[in-house]
Amino acid sequence: MSTLETNFHSVQERIQSAARRAGRDPAEITLVAVTKTQSPTVIQEAYDLGLRHFGENRVEEAEAKVGHLPDEITWHMIGHIQSRKAKRVVPLFDLVHSVDSVKLARRLDRLSAERPEPLPVFLECNVSGEESKYGFSADAWTVDGEQRELLFAAVEEILALPNLQVSGLMTMAPIVADPEQARPVFVHLRQLRDELATTYPQADWRHLSMGMTDDFEVAIEEGATMVRVGRAIFAPDEPPWCKV
Repeated sequence: MSTLETNFHSVQERIQSAARRAGRDPAEITLVAVTKTQSPTVIQEAYDLGLRHFGENRVEEAEAKVGHLPDEITWHMIGHIQSRKAKRVVPLFDLVHSVDSVKLARRLDRLSAERPEPLPVFLECNVSGEESKYGFSADAWTVDGEQRELLFAAVEEILALPNLQVSGLMTMAPIVADPEQARPVFVHLRQLRDELATTYPQADWRHLSMGMTDDFEVAIEEGATMVRVGRAIFAPDEPPWCKV
């Protein structure tokens, strides 16, 4: 058994165990294998093991890989998108996790006009309050009336865009030594999702994209439906600020 296969089975088992601890069906959780820096050959090996969802952080990397791999793969854009690169995102990806501004949403909407179906997107929310994080400011939406008003106004505007399908929220937790320290971030995103689902029931809020290699089990316990895992599957040698 290869290292990749061993890692993949280990991650699957950890997902199943976390789901059961939370009284959830493991089938509710989608594993998105983060393939930044991975070659098409390695991705093909992962595909052959049964992985079908792959996430890329950079448009340039995805462009060099997508055409060399099976059409059955679902490609997730999980990294920050510069507006000038949005045109290249639309034809490459099946789902975008990182819509972090109304400006970007409007651009993706215009570029998706020719798609047969609206482009599924998640709204990236900065619920930790870290200045280094992208996303809609949402660290104090329960107590800061102005932040809540701005956030909900942005959501309402994006929901009105005809060529985007808002399907949930995404966040990135802080890098911490103990995964339990990330739990409040995941709880906060789930609470925001629940409030948005009540306020805007016309949208599909089923998904929470949260949790990476160091904290995906805690994220699952708090409601994650998609976890973005790279190192635990591919074990690359990356510096700590690149952890996924």
